[in-house]
Amino acid sequence: MRIIPIEPLDEHAFSAFGSLLVAPDDGPRQDRATPIENLRSGASANLALVRSEPFAGLMPLTRMERHPHSSQAFLPLAVESYLAVVAPDRDGRPDEAAIRAFRVPGQAGINYRAGAWHAHLMTTSAPGTFAMLVHEDGTAEDCVFAPIAPVTVGPARP
Repeated sequence: MRIIPIEPLDEHAFSAFGSLLVAPDDGPRQDRATPIENLRSGASANLALVRSEPFAGLMPLTRMERHPHSSQAFLPLAVESYLAVVAPDRDGRPDEAAIRAFRVPGQAGINYRAGAWHAHLMTTSAPGTFAMLVHEDGTAEDCVFAPIAPVTVGPARP
């Protein structure tokens, strides 16, 4: 089974898949911190609370998902750190040769672009809670899954 090394989060490297959300440097508020994409007029915002379990070592990842018509934001509420596992699109499927795993600090959120392939959210050491925002209309197009050859992530890249 192929092992994807865990990289420290790099805002530039992650930008192909979405944006990093961090506290404002100055001022009490940062408006329009990231684009919120809703490409379907009939879809409505779903603000959900998500509990994530820690990554279990060699647990294989066997599928990736994407939300073709909506961005998907994760804002940690009680999280030490978590993994963002992503892949570029290749002919409507995740490019398995280009899967990357980023370690995201618990004080930063992420917002996947509409259509960005990603694995389910995993914390690194203890269960965690996130606020998640996505636009959905209740159809199969809300979330599309693609099987991949089993991979695992870790250890961290030096």
